[in-house]
Amino acid sequence: MEGLELCYMSAGELSRLVESREVSPVEIVEAHLARIDATEPVLNSFITLLPEEARSAARRAEREIQAGAYRGPLHGIPVALKDLYNTAGVRTTSGSRIFDTFIPTEDCTVATRFKEAGAILLGKLNLHQFAFGPTGENPDYGHMHNPWDPELITGGSSGGSGSATAAGQCTVTTGSDTGGSIRIPAALCGIVGLKPTYGLVSRYGLTPLSWSLDHAGPMVRTVEDAALAMNVIAGHDPKDVASAQVEVPDYTTALTGSDGTGLRGLRIGVPAEYFQVPLDPQVERAVREAISLMESLGAEVTEVSFPMFHDAQAISGAILVAEAAAYHRDLLLEHGHKLYPPVRLRLEAGLFISAADYLRAQQARTLFNRQARELLNQVDLLAGPTEPVTAPKLLATHVQAGEEEVATTAALTLYTRPYNITGFPAITVPCGFSDEGLPIGLQLAGRPFDELTVLRAAHAYEQVTDWHRRRPPI
Repeated sequence: MEGLELCYMSAGELSRLVESREVSPVEIVEAHLARIDATEPVLNSFITLLPEEARSAARRAEREIQAGAYRGPLHGIPVALKDLYNTAGVRTTSGSRIFDTFIPTEDCTVATRFKEAGAILLGKLNLHQFAFGPTGENPDYGHMHNPWDPELITGGSSGGSGSATAAGQCTVTTGSDTGGSIRIPAALCGIVGLKPTYGLVSRYGLTPLSWSLDHAGPMVRTVEDAALAMNVIAGHDPKDVASAQVEVPDYTTALTGSDGTGLRGLRIGVPAEYFQVPLDPQVERAVREAISLMESLGAEVTEVSFPMFHDAQAISGAILVAEAAAYHRDLLLEHGHKLYPPVRLRLEAGLFISAADYLRAQQARTLFNRQARELLNQVDLLAGPTEPVTAPKLLATHVQAGEEEVATTAALTLYTRPYNITGFPAITVPCGFSDEGLPIGLQLAGRPFDELTVLRAAHAYEQVTDWHRRRPPI
């Protein structure tokens, strides 16, 4: 089997070949390392590559499988972690040269769980410095480049995860999501990104940005792979004080057949406010067509009202900068001159948020969450665009959204921030392409800890479309 084909197979497809011993982990890893060699000079997805360690792990996985000790669907499958996930013996930079030589002595919980599942770590992925930005810019390790057009951003902060997954450099990657940092690059790079419910996936051993908004989750090319990854990384962790003590189901039970029947009877709400903001008409068309297709397959689609959607930027912004400044205060005071200026300015802004301002933002958050919960008492899911635009130009401070020019950062976080405020699960799946050939994402959000319904709807939609099968030209 040709190496490039292995690189674009899903984890589900590869796992079936590995379990039946038709393909070995060694072949899979070598194919991905070759793909990285061919594309990394353009994409800059990785900060640290681990080729020899990956080869050794692949040989070990091959021996285990041949001996009948198959660990499950991620055994022998390549993974890569955003470089704010601590990895024992492997540097973790958080996207900053300040931590260029920091080598953790302990794995984060997610890394431990991947390792126990037999997954093979290819390396650590590039990110917006300290995960504090939605574009994927990083002057310390180089900016990330979109595989659909290297002159465009990947989105961020998990930009390396987005580009690596879309370009076939890795099968399963991870992101962190504080204001959209899984879903933004997933949408702009044309892949699947799942922000789970707050507390469902442990953040132990991840560099924090905003304690009450941070989430960890998978970035993959198919909804099945999101379910497979969640089966490994979800679940209570006593090392994370925010970790939820809930029963974790088998997420693959949400996956239905190939005819879209999983959408039948699902109540999908479409907030009218989603379309009252600056929005690229090509994005609106693709998203509305996706929702219409879901309705034709048996979903009950209704327009709903979410008035506080318009307050999400202000609420999230105040909480985020205050919590980020609280965590990074000493770093800012000692090494502020070494920080990427936009990151430094955001951290400095957080120092000027008063306790009263922070309290008011949290009070507004309570009202916001109440409104969102009331909406999801009426419907099973909320649907709309993940992004109001396709990928902007690298380093562009403003972007055209329909008839209006808006700040790039504000545009990119417009639809994603609400579900960090609430902590509700939200997934983005590819739903079309612009006339320029750039990916467009559909976001589906559900009730807390109801990832099964989110995955069910996303998978059913994915199965009757082929957007997720398209490959970037790189």
